[in-house]
Amino acid sequence: MILAATFMELLDVTIVHVAVPSMRRDLDAGPGTVELVVAGYVLAYACTLICAARLGDRFGYRRLFVAGMAVFTAASAVCALAPDVQVLIAARVVQGIGGALMNPQVLSVVQTSYAGAARDRVFGLYGATMGIASIAGPVLGGLLVTADLGGLGWRLIFLVNVPVGVAVLAAAGILPAARGEAGRIDRTGAALVTVGLGLLVLPLALGQQRGWPAWTWLSLGGSAVVLAAFAVVQARRGRTGRETLLHPSLLRDRSATSGLAVVLLFYVGISSFSYFFSVHLQDNGRSALAAGLTFAPFAVAAIAGSRASARLAERYGHRLLIASGAALATVMAALAVAVAAGVGERPWLLAGPLLAGGSAFGLFTAAGFSIVLANVTPEAIGSASGLLPTVLNIGGALGIAVAGTLFAGADGFAKALVLDAAAFALAALAAGRLPRRVSGRAPDLVITNSEGQS
Repeated sequence: MILAATFMELLDVTIVHVAVPSMRRDLDAGPGTVELVVAGYVLAYACTLICAARLGDRFGYRRLFVAGMAVFTAASAVCALAPDVQVLIAARVVQGIGGALMNPQVLSVVQTSYAGAARDRVFGLYGATMGIASIAGPVLGGLLVTADLGGLGWRLIFLVNVPVGVAVLAAAGILPAARGEAGRIDRTGAALVTVGLGLLVLPLALGQQRGWPAWTWLSLGGSAVVLAAFAVVQARRGRTGRETLLHPSLLRDRSATSGLAVVLLFYVGISSFSYFFSVHLQDNGRSALAAGLTFAPFAVAAIAGSRASARLAERYGHRLLIASGAALATVMAALAVAVAAGVGERPWLLAGPLLAGGSAFGLFTAAGFSIVLANVTPEAIGSASGLLPTVLNIGGALGIAVAGTLFAGADGFAKALVLDAAAFALAALAAGRLPRRVSGRAPDLVITNSEGQS
């Protein structure tokens, strides 16, 4: 149930890309306005995750999950019925907030409800779900927009969320009423991290399409200042024993900090690859559906790789991440050579590299989260649950922004693939810093009743 919710809310990060042209025509909106349909969700989602995780620690993971799902489902319905682009943008912002309220609670529930090999298996499923959701958007978006059931067109990509959301809400009572160890929310830290992430994500989401005007660079500079202030405040509060938004033990955990670097670099590569592969094919005359089907070997192989990941991760540990990251770097480099040689105009010839890349992708995503989070202390569960998807989204936004600048030039897709290869190679190197062994300990549970009493 919670994995279905995870898939749904992450899918909404990428599925809109393929529907932008039809939205623009249907709503009579300019390119700059429709960009906000994509950016509004990403911005609200990324800025809310860390605070939402700490709210789950204090008020209960199930309670926050249900609240987030309710907001997400209602906002999806408004998106599907939006009469104009302004309503659509506002609903997408609310939808992003709902998704952010949900996502960290899933990780926290898994971390507190399972132990040992069982927890590794669930993390494997969670990682695979997140990975497949990040690449399935163009495929499913193309299918839904092309199907145009009932003449709904792009509205279908939002409408399908409603029955799934209602079903998850109906079954949410089976989730454990667990919570973490949290006192009062650090309001200063919450304000600083929200503003800092907003100043970072907004120019990454809009800068490339708008030619990187001066405000984007000022915003990026401002984000560095505000996030540095956030780090100083967190360190000072931690030294004095006051409540912090990010638990101090998380930043002292080598596997967590190294793992966050791995996730950041990995999603720089995979987000830009999955997005610009679809764009490249459509620029060469293929429909959104045809582009999605061309990408299918990667998605199918990713599922197969994720199924084998838990067994291999138990045997090889962080070496599996090194090997799969290196394999993806090799595949991206090979694709860059093939595309530069004109093979990209005959996409069926790319099926072999796509199968190899998809397998490595499935191995990496399914094993990555369990390895990264294995040593997180019980009191830092909420912090990790919010920080990990935040880093993932920043990596994705950064990858698309930088690759988009390369993509706009001559041989743009080949150059973007070289960037992806470099990102995966760096992710493999960063994975080498992860501890060879993990503790495998299970955190203590804090179970509450429906009134929140222990």
